[in-house]
Amino acid sequence: MTLRFGLVGAGAIGTAYRDVFAGVDGARLVAIADRRPRAADVLADLLGAASYPSARAMLEAEAVDAVVVCTPPATHAEVALQAIERGVHVLCEKPLSIDSTSAARMLDGAARAGVQCAMATKFRFVDDVVRARALVESGILGELIQVENVFTGRVDMRRRWYSDPAVSGGGVLIDNGTHSVDLVRHFLGPIVEVLAVKGPRAEHLAVEDNGRMLLRAGSGVLAAVELSWSYQRPTDSYLDVYGTQGTLRLGWRASRYRQAGSEEWVDLGTGYDKITCMRGQVEAFCAAVRGERPLAVTAEDALASVQVIEAAYASLGSGTWAPVASDPVPASAADGTGEQVA
Repeated sequence: MTLRFGLVGAGAIGTAYRDVFAGVDGARLVAIADRRPRAADVLADLLGAASYPSARAMLEAEAVDAVVVCTPPATHAEVALQAIERGVHVLCEKPLSIDSTSAARMLDGAARAGVQCAMATKFRFVDDVVRARALVESGILGELIQVENVFTGRVDMRRRWYSDPAVSGGGVLIDNGTHSVDLVRHFLGPIVEVLAVKGPRAEHLAVEDNGRMLLRAGSGVLAAVELSWSYQRPTDSYLDVYGTQGTLRLGWRASRYRQAGSEEWVDLGTGYDKITCMRGQVEAFCAAVRGERPLAVTAEDALASVQVIEAAYASLGSGTWAPVASDPVPASAADGTGEQVA
């Protein structure tokens, strides 16, 4: 069965899904919705799909199995719930939502409707990340001591919705930082507290464009996260994992690890490719929709990513460590078949 997808939001990330779906068997984009009709028409024409001025109009006219939500974060819950209420599965770009209350509503609503609601977090599907996590779990690096993550780059946000807190929910912490949180949790497990600081606003935005977070896992292991839209740190790696018996480096072009006492690095992978990992994300989602396997990113993962970022902003306000909310995923998000749905 070929799954019919609608895409909501024809901006940069939405347009990337054109190339993603071109390589996905058993799924195709059949409809595009965007409040900018011209943007929807252009992307729809490239795909041979129908175009609509809103998600609601698309859902009322098209018999889609699932939607990909690529709208600004403040609209994620509204768009997702419109689909969920019609029994349509949802793959939502990160962050899942701008606050944990609306995120929980999305997950709970999906569970009650019997559909999948997943957060799109592409780094989980980078081949090097998959290999690295297996390596860490094998114990070859010994006991973990610290993780370092760097997501920096020069991006002019002055005329983009990212700089409007009412639309974005915040700045670089909620944007790049959501990827950081999910990666760290993927390797270290639940995060229990956060210390966040912000640097000078180089772009003079209403939101932070530079910041750092210290994340403490339940195991006590620390993760140091560096985030920026206004400078590029000269490093080839985006995630370094330090253990008592070795070091692992995940890089944009190549990944490798070295055991303690050895001078030789062992190749682990060939780096990061955006379209390839996004394609893996869509393929995994389709498999879950078909009931072939559970989602890689659970409801707990999705909600926790929002809760950790909330704690980061609380830390910015207080100037001290902030605890991460321990509110569980709504009970209905894991009942019924006994499988979580996000």
